[in-house]
Amino acid sequence: MEALSGIDGIRDWQEEFYRHLHRHPELSHQERKTATAVAEQLRGHGYDVHEGIGGTGVVGVLANGAGASVLLRADMDALPVMEATGLDYASTETTTDEAGAETPVMHACGHDVHVACLLGAASLMAGAREQWSGRLVTVFQPAEERGDGARVMVEDDLAEVVGPVDVALAQHVLPFTAGTIATRPGPVLSAADSMRITVHGRGAHGSSPQAAIDPVVLAAMIVIRLQTVVAREVAPTQPAVLTVGSIHAGTKSNVIGDRAVIELNIRTYDDAVRRQVLDAIDRIVTAECQASGSPRPPEFETFDRFPATTNDEATTAKVREAFEAAFADQVTDLPLQSASEDFSDIPRALGVPYTYWGIGGIDPSAYAEAEAAGRIAQDIPTNHSPFFAPVIRPTLETGTSAMVVAAMAWLGKDDPA
Repeated sequence: MEALSGIDGIRDWQEEFYRHLHRHPELSHQERKTATAVAEQLRGHGYDVHEGIGGTGVVGVLANGAGASVLLRADMDALPVMEATGLDYASTETTTDEAGAETPVMHACGHDVHVACLLGAASLMAGAREQWSGRLVTVFQPAEERGDGARVMVEDDLAEVVGPVDVALAQHVLPFTAGTIATRPGPVLSAADSMRITVHGRGAHGSSPQAAIDPVVLAAMIVIRLQTVVAREVAPTQPAVLTVGSIHAGTKSNVIGDRAVIELNIRTYDDAVRRQVLDAIDRIVTAECQASGSPRPPEFETFDRFPATTNDEATTAKVREAFEAAFADQVTDLPLQSASEDFSDIPRALGVPYTYWGIGGIDPSAYAEAEAAGRIAQDIPTNHSPFFAPVIRPTLETGTSAMVVAAMAWLGKDDPA
């Protein structure tokens, strides 16, 4: 594809920009230096740049005649993880999180790859204007890890900033072989709901349990009963996960406290199943509290909510066809992912179809060796691991090329021949 002919010319600055981002990560809603660097790059390529959307979000628009409008999105935030990769460009950054605590910071999910790839694609498209016609909209989103970055951009008049859009496209680097591109129509990432439940008892001395309503026993009964929701209430053909990740109650071995706090996480792919699971949690917790004689009703707090990512089938088919034409045997099927993303909040708010694909980031020889030994789970670091570090080559080139090829499926001019 002619639009990719300049990819060798961007390699040096793109790789150096990536190393800089990896070395200097920023937490969700703190991506100020990253956003400034992104805006500077976009202006240098001739984009109309809008900063501060949703706090630290950046939008770059390149108008190039009549045609479709394509939105490409990358997320920018890092995680509170101490890097253990040993790379010469590893992060040693620390910062203060939203609770005021000092924490290490690392790009442990590859968002630095996403930013570098989208900037590379923006550069290539700007340098190949004669090859396409329409509008290219690049969105650099904050706070994906918090699940609210896309939403705050939408609430900060993103639709007005980007103007009419025909399709939205995004990608994520994953622990697959570098150089591969994976697509999937329909459900691809789960919806996620985190919930904090406070149940109330009556405190007493540990030697006098008859005077208490024990919140520890109550919480234990709730946890056991919640295990039946997916096992006995959700159809086996519908994927769902319900995990109780935290229980806090009491202060001393011989003191029965007056409350317990349960934190849990739910993953679903279907809105009806999501509602079914949430309703079951409410029913079970309320009933167990009543059975124990709780003096107060339970309290429910939801947080860190992510929408499901469900790829439009026609859009995915069009992108898949373009990928297969450009990359041949590098293209594969993306397995259903239990992780979650908030990208879909953007196309949903704009009322446009979307597709979201994966690119591999693991050294091919290391992946092949782990696969042959049956040790992929043990030897291949996953996203959010302190050891997760996509190889620069060919990951950046693959991700950059994928974004260009996907955009050109809507923006490319017909071959005059």
